[in-house]
Amino acid sequence: MATIAEAPAKLGSVRAVRRRVVIAGILVGWLVLFAVLRGHQTLTLAAADLTDLHRWFNDVNDSIGADRNSNPLFLYFFNEIRLVIDNLVTFIQSLISQPSAGRPVPTIGWLGVVAIAGYVSWAFGNWRVALLAMAGFTFFGLQGLWQESMDTLALTLSAVFVALLIGIPLGVWAGVSDRVNRILTPFLDFMQTMPTFVYLAPLTLFFLIGPASATIATLVYAAPPAIRITAHAIRSVPETTVEAADSLGSTRRQKLTKVLLPMSKRTVVMGVNQTIMAALAMVTIAALIDAPGLGKTVVQALQSLDVGTAFNAGLAIVVMAIVLDRVTTAASLRAEAARRSGSRFAAWRKQLLVAGGVVAAVVVYLSHTYVWAAEFPGQGSTGSAIASAADSVTTWAQDNLSGFTNAIRDLITNGLLNPFQSLLTDSPWWLVGAVLLAVGAVLGGWRAGVTAGVCVGLLVGTGVWSDAMTTLASTVVATVLVMLFGVVVGVWMGRSPMADRLIRPSLDAAQVMPPFVYLVPFLALFGATRFTAIVAAVVYAAPVTMKIIADGIRAVPETTVEAATAAGSNTWQIITKVQLPMSRGALTLATNQGLIYVLSMVVVGGLVGAGALGYDVVAGFSQGELYGKGLAAGLAIVLLGVMFDRITQAAARRTTVPSRR
Repeated sequence: MATIAEAPAKLGSVRAVRRRVVIAGILVGWLVLFAVLRGHQTLTLAAADLTDLHRWFNDVNDSIGADRNSNPLFLYFFNEIRLVIDNLVTFIQSLISQPSAGRPVPTIGWLGVVAIAGYVSWAFGNWRVALLAMAGFTFFGLQGLWQESMDTLALTLSAVFVALLIGIPLGVWAGVSDRVNRILTPFLDFMQTMPTFVYLAPLTLFFLIGPASATIATLVYAAPPAIRITAHAIRSVPETTVEAADSLGSTRRQKLTKVLLPMSKRTVVMGVNQTIMAALAMVTIAALIDAPGLGKTVVQALQSLDVGTAFNAGLAIVVMAIVLDRVTTAASLRAEAARRSGSRFAAWRKQLLVAGGVVAAVVVYLSHTYVWAAEFPGQGSTGSAIASAADSVTTWAQDNLSGFTNAIRDLITNGLLNPFQSLLTDSPWWLVGAVLLAVGAVLGGWRAGVTAGVCVGLLVGTGVWSDAMTTLASTVVATVLVMLFGVVVGVWMGRSPMADRLIRPSLDAAQVMPPFVYLVPFLALFGATRFTAIVAAVVYAAPVTMKIIADGIRAVPETTVEAATAAGSNTWQIITKVQLPMSRGALTLATNQGLIYVLSMVVVGGLVGAGALGYDVVAGFSQGELYGKGLAAGLAIVLLGVMFDRITQAAARRTTVPSRR
């Protein structure tokens, strides 16, 4: 019986070894052909050159611009959507950020906004997050970034409001209907695979550049978490509870409002949390299409290599992300925390909330009426001090650490990145395509191979093949580094509960920060180079891979580890022969998520010298004649993301589901 039980595992191990041998053979064959065919049919394209597709995109953009106010599709659909969103954003901005007609200050000044933030945080969370919210919002003013912060908040709130208005009903529908869930899932997978950059170019085609387009891009990016998590929450309600409601004669409406929604409320609120975090990340990147706020300050500072200003604005984004995250997380846990606390104030909560509401209303009135409560006092001296300190640290680091940082940069760039990039960009395009197709088929099966082949064909059609290969090289190198760090730290966390308790909060906090923020410190250390984007991508993607690997290691049965220990295995043998092999599914999933995160960050790195597709997209926004090329680059990013996602997901399924052949 033991032999029969062990047979599937041994068979899976043999197949894994065979796959590795085949992959090695493919790579060796690639290197041999590369040596013979180097420099032929590489499809290189100069930065200012355009293909027929790029010119066609430019013509489409020009024709849409000419017909925008006469074409019925724009007059009665796209323009109306843009008008509604624009009015919503303008309304919220006039409340908290920018003066409305006839007023030199916003309708609600800084003191009123701080009071509202504290009261809402207290009402939905607790007094601790209320203090955090009030301190965080006051800090924006001390930084001299009050209006920029409120512009970012206005865009975020507008996008989240519309995203939840659409996402929660769709999520509920997908939760109660298997058919709707099957229809929505592929679209949600596709939308969450696309890097944030990609949403911007096509939306500007239909909604122009500005706050409205930024908000629409943000809500499109932020809606999938709301839909997916709401559907999951509804489907997670115990079947016995639903059956009990049916047996009592509940209608579908009663079952939804009295059973499904109340029992899934906590998870739905966590979905709201993820929607807010996604929206904030996207709003900052949307500065590339003229969205006001902190993102624009960071972008302008990065483009001028002003590390101090970028750090100050980036710090404000981090503070806003932490505040919004803590408030929504506390809201999801409030009911349970209140039951456990047994505080004597719990019985007086309603009365205290009423009194707090009155105080907040009075403060809002003061901020509406008096200039001292409307305009934040001071000149942002704290922000100037922070920027000056950041510049001083940057200067010190460049003077004293340049030897070390340059050595690391040169080692990775010359020893790993440049050779691999040369292999991709100097090989004939059809050879690289054949390798990608073969690797996809070996790792993920014939469907993944077909997907890789289709993506390769479309990448050739975009006309930015060479730039796509440069981005691919940076993505693969960064992912390798991510997995190295992920395995080391993830195994440590998975084997040591104390390490997990110490490290996991930092990883959770790191996942809250928008991508832009990661570029700033590494710009100071390494300058505007490709390596800066790679290091930022590694730090951005490492937290999710570490957590997945740690969970995979922890899921290995304790009895298996004890049996290996009893057989005389040392710690290294237990890790390499037992825990890592039994966590192959988690490792492959971590690779999948790492690739997607890295790709997203590498293209954002186009702002700090990463070049390739990221630069093409940014140049397309700033130079009208390159719009078509930027749009094609965005399409190429999507194709890379889809190819990575499908191959790694298929590989994950093959490592976790034994073959029945």
